Amino acid sequence: MVTYTDFLHSAGLGLATGLALIVAIGAQNAFVLRQGIRGEHIVQVVAVCALSDAVLIAAGVLGTGALITAAPAAVVVLRYVGAAFLVTYGTMAARRALRPQTLTTSNESTHDGGAKRGVAAAVTTVLALTWLNPHVYLDIALLGSIASAQGTPLQWWFGAGAMLGSILWFCSLGFGARFLRGFFAKPLSWRFLDGGIAVTMVALGAGLALGT
Repeated sequence: MVTYTDFLHSAGLGLATGLALIVAIGAQNAFVLRQGIRGEHIVQVVAVCALSDAVLIAAGVLGTGALITAAPAAVVVLRYVGAAFLVTYGTMAARRALRPQTLTTSNESTHDGGAKRGVAAAVTTVLALTWLNPHVYLDIALLGSIASAQGTPLQWWFGAGAMLGSILWFCSLGFGARFLRGFFAKPLSWRFLDGGIAVTMVALGAGLALGT
């Protein structure tokens, strides 16, 4: 018989597992942090990240992770497409780092020609960073296997815990970044941030391309 304690245990395990998988330096987190510091479309970006994770986690609980691991060719294609995207985005970040004098934390202007990034561009970028990352699907396969081990109906409590972890993380990262705006009022700070993003993106892209 499933008890209330079992529900809480599965949900807590899902929360911890979900956080362990997403709380790491990566392309998606770097983009959310940057949007949060700039105060640009952060509600939409956080919502897309959380909803995307919810869909992926639900798919893992439903057993889609097993299908992903059974289709290695699809993962290979995603790996190279994702690698190309990451390297391209990393190159753009490196270009920004070389021009810190035009960077600003102001909501009215940016370093990209003085025009604020449109919401469509921000959403498209975060969607690509999320769905073109093959590591996401490997994480979903892992979540799915752990969820299935919980049994029915505890696997959905595990999934709910993982979804809650995603929501908490992206809200903290996106909305909490505003406390760093004073620090990033200096162009040099933006140079370090964009330089770090460039290195992270290119390294991740190279790792994907090389299969590491």
